Amino acid sequence: MDRSPLRDFFVGLFVLAGIAAIAYLSVSIGGFSWHGPTGLKLSAAFDETGELAVRAPVVIAGVRVGEITAISLQGDFRGLVEMDLDPSLKLPTDTSASIVTAGVLGDRYVELQPGGEEKLLKSGDRITYTESAVVLERLIGQLLYGTTKGKPAENASVPAATAPAKTP
Repeated sequence: MDRSPLRDFFVGLFVLAGIAAIAYLSVSIGGFSWHGPTGLKLSAAFDETGELAVRAPVVIAGVRVGEITAISLQGDFRGLVEMDLDPSLKLPTDTSASIVTAGVLGDRYVELQPGGEEKLLKSGDRITYTESAVVLERLIGQLLYGTTKGKPAENASVPAATAPAKTP
């Protein structure tokens, strides 16, 4: 078979274009950002973060406005979630943050509900109004066993095996 320099050039060009496309997709899917952290940095403390992950979205009214940059444990055993948000956001100080699930068993993300205060949050501030994640396993356990936080529910029925026998 005859070697053609023109054909070899186009094959090499095609291979390089394929490698460049794979590199671009890897970087964009991985969430790498060229501009660095320049947004509004906020944090919020939650009693339960569930399966919330770093780089999970932060949304307002269903629109992505930022992402989670770090999750750590505070000294009072609460989860501290740090967020990097769009710098053009003007959020009131009474904004609330909730950890919600996309669908029934989907990924968790943070949803912000802006309040009505005149004073605005600045970069480095903490959102004080939070709603922790609902852990599905605990919810199912409460439903099955009729308990809340380790205490039997007030209206839970006593199993028949342990009920005292009635005398006629």
